[in-house]
Amino acid sequence: MNWNVKRWLRHELTGKRAVARVLPAESLQRLTQDIAVSEKRHGGELRLVIEHALQLNWLWNGVTAHDRAVKVFSDLHVWDTEANNGVLIYLLLADRQVEIVADRGINRIVGSAEWSRICRLMEESFRTGNFEEGLRRGIAEITRHLEKHSPRRDEDVNELPDAPMML
Repeated sequence: MNWNVKRWLRHELTGKRAVARVLPAESLQRLTQDIAVSEKRHGGELRLVIEHALQLNWLWNGVTAHDRAVKVFSDLHVWDTEANNGVLIYLLLADRQVEIVADRGINRIVGSAEWSRICRLMEESFRTGNFEEGLRRGIAEITRHLEKHSPRRDEDVNELPDAPMML
């Protein structure tokens, strides 16, 4: 057990409406467009998932943003792309933490240190309340890597939805 009262309270007070406050519909539309434009420039697949807070039992058991991101990556089959180059951007709003989980085809090239650097870059913007800006910066950085390491092919198709998913 890894019980943290401050974290529990933060998660209890971060309702679904908090997402709409920090990422209104217009922001989500711009993020959707950024992902769609990004995927036209490379062969990778991006999936953005935003979760407002974790359930009490997960907090009680010490589930971290990383733990949850790995589970979401699996549940949404981001790993199941033709070229093994799906990338999940997972934002846990209550903790203001972001995680990137990448499939083996791209992860072995880019590596965890670089994904972590991109996450910290996004979190810099989150600390000042600029969630859209932070996510757009992250998408741009990931796009740069995918352009370099997963070039677009004529036969590439859009395998994952471009619109952010809310949990």
